Amino acid sequence: MLMTGQPETATASPCIEAITADAVAAGVPPSLAAAQLAQVTPDPGVLAAAGNQAEFTRPVWAYLDAAVTPEKVEEGQRQLQRWATVLDGIEVRYGVDRYTLVAFWGVESSYGAVLNDPAIVRPAVRSLATLACGDQGRADYWKAELIAALKILAAGDATPERLTGSWAGALGNTQFMPSVFLARAVDFDGDGRRDIWGSVPDALASTANYLVAEGWRRGERWGAEAILPAGFDVSLADETTARTIAEWRRLGLRPVREEGLPETATAVLFLPAGIRGPAFLLLPNFAVILRYNTSFSYALTVGHLSDRLRGLPSFAHEWPRGDRMLGLDERRDMQSLLSAKGYAVGTVDGKIGPRTRSALRAFQAAAGLPPDGYADAPLLETLRSSR
Repeated sequence: MLMTGQPETATASPCIEAITADAVAAGVPPSLAAAQLAQVTPDPGVLAAAGNQAEFTRPVWAYLDAAVTPEKVEEGQRQLQRWATVLDGIEVRYGVDRYTLVAFWGVESSYGAVLNDPAIVRPAVRSLATLACGDQGRADYWKAELIAALKILAAGDATPERLTGSWAGALGNTQFMPSVFLARAVDFDGDGRRDIWGSVPDALASTANYLVAEGWRRGERWGAEAILPAGFDVSLADETTARTIAEWRRLGLRPVREEGLPETATAVLFLPAGIRGPAFLLLPNFAVILRYNTSFSYALTVGHLSDRLRGLPSFAHEWPRGDRMLGLDERRDMQSLLSAKGYAVGTVDGKIGPRTRSALRAFQAAAGLPPDGYADAPLLETLRSSR
């Protein structure tokens, strides 16, 4: 781990010395690497934040409630007006709609409002050095991001004082990891720098450039809420089997809104809160949003905020807000129990992702339960009682 102590007397640890050598070998000027790393000290809040990501620890409706507020919608609509000309140009060049781009901006940084809040943003080099030397499970990833951050400084796209971000080193208005910045950031305002901190045009165009590179489909939406018919076979909601909208209609589904859902478009069906919560038909662009952040709660929030910015209403179906959500240890226990029964869950990490939900559906089907993949407290008790 990094040496503790006052910055002016700190000594580089073997971990930092090794990273410094790797950075220089990767093309970072030695003087810059030394200036940034020689006396860096750990940030005690960073490792704690790494184990408490809201996208994976709160129920989806709580994440949505916090991120899609009336105030956030109103401010987003003001930003749409303020940057209308810039957004016109971005839409023409990249084909990503303005509502999605502004939704990313709103979710990631509250339209830039948090970028100067010292309680939220941190020096990116310090955060990434803390993780590179303190998070052994992902040390190689954090080291690569730290070296990428140093390359941003070497290129002159940011000053050391401006190179700030989240606890994980995500940068600027739309929170690019340093390696993503190097690969996808663009200078849209033409000032010679890729500035995703101080230039809204650069930040939004960079986000559009990233989404296009990941497969964004011009003219398509993220998806839509759907109403299930009585007696619907929930095993069809496996979040992987794509059918056309016309085929889903023949199975009895009814999209809540028709706009942006052509009959030939393909979508998967997902029930994030089981059969008692809203259902969603997810178009291919939803998977692109997930590549920005792998949390379903995050991706749905971006999609829903984009709809609200268009003037569309909130969800038609209520969330099961009375449900008791599982704690981290309970989610790990659920994964361990499934694995012990021969169901593949991936890593036992307490994060209920696609593989764990698939395992839950298989267990539910074998137990004669509706296979909706919903990881709630009653299902955990059923798993425990079936040992």
